[in-house]
Amino acid sequence: MIRYDIYLVLVCVLALAGCSAKGGGNAAEDAQPVTPVEVATARLGSIHRSTTSEAVLYPLRQATIVPKVTAPVQKFYAQRGDHVREGQLLAVLESRDLQAAAQESKDLYSQAQANFTTTEQATVPEDLAKSQADVEAARQGLEAARQVYQSRQKLFQEGALARKLVDDAAVSLAQAQSAFDTAEAHLRGLEKYGKVEQVKSARAQMDAAKAHYESTQAQASYAEVRSPLTGVVADRPLNLGDVAGAGSALFSIVDISHVVARANIPINEAAAIRLGQPATISGAGGELTGKVSVVSPAVDPNTTTIQVWVNAPNPGERFKPGTSVRISVDLGEINNAVIVPVSALLSSDEGGDKVMIAGSDGLAHESKVETGVRQGDDVQILSGVKPGDQVITQGALGLDDKAKIEISKPGQGDSGKDDDKK
Repeated sequence: MIRYDIYLVLVCVLALAGCSAKGGGNAAEDAQPVTPVEVATARLGSIHRSTTSEAVLYPLRQATIVPKVTAPVQKFYAQRGDHVREGQLLAVLESRDLQAAAQESKDLYSQAQANFTTTEQATVPEDLAKSQADVEAARQGLEAARQVYQSRQKLFQEGALARKLVDDAAVSLAQAQSAFDTAEAHLRGLEKYGKVEQVKSARAQMDAAKAHYESTQAQASYAEVRSPLTGVVADRPLNLGDVAGAGSALFSIVDISHVVARANIPINEAAAIRLGQPATISGAGGELTGKVSVVSPAVDPNTTTIQVWVNAPNPGERFKPGTSVRISVDLGEINNAVIVPVSALLSSDEGGDKVMIAGSDGLAHESKVETGVRQGDDVQILSGVKPGDQVITQGALGLDDKAKIEISKPGQGDSGKDDDKK
């Protein structure tokens, strides 16, 4: 009997313990955990806008020198890596045949000059004087033949001369008249056209000889290869004695006193880029300060990007063409922007960005945001956050919407304003 009573007491105790345990479990479920967080105040301010992109360096100017004549290289005056000036002699090609042709053309030109001078000052005046003398002689002959004919005509009328002699005098008069007309016509033609045409012909021959001489002289001058610009010899593929000619580069000259960084930038970023905007080029050689020199008016359909060039001085030639660099274009300030720390940004499950805002109700509220410019530790918020909102910067990762929070450092919420005042 005693054992049965003890059994009932134990059953009651266990039952009461079970009820007590069950009641305690409901209380734990009702008590949500509180997450300690750090916050910052979204503020209105100015943020510096810039765009960056990978780029490739090119020289400001470059030239590949290809000889205009085909000939062996006689001598080099520059090697790879040499600094050269515009117009400096770089190499000389074999040119004895070209020099001989130029000398022959020069002699022919001198001969044509002499012929022109003779024609203009001696030949034409002599021809004109001779033609005038011929006209005068023909006039005298005509006058004499006319007198003979008139005399014989009179004697024939008086019956003192035979008819045959009168007819002979008439024939002589006709011949004299024809000779005079021919001489006079020749003189008129010589005076009107002959002198001009002879001089013109002689001048044309002289000009043709001069042009040929200048051509051969130019061909001979091509044997001297000179630099078209000031720069550095980047390449010299031929050696002494090799035949240089069309299609074979003799020198490659690059001007790297300035460099040009060419970058392909997405359309939405390139839309704000303008000629002359400040920009920097950074790479292994350090950093260069320059300006935007080209913004392509066309979009590359394959990459949907726009090519942008940044031109910068290259003191000490620290940057070398062909290397990869990074450009940063200064796009100016954006005023009255809503700014929060970058650390407040989280990735949304639906894509895009979000932030967690610490509400006055002690709960965290999720808000999807659209971001703008990023500068250092700050980011511009275009939508989703208002000035004065307390955004969670630490402890937001994995935090659910409307989760209980506790600001572990209450003064942190004012740090943004303090920084702004500074």
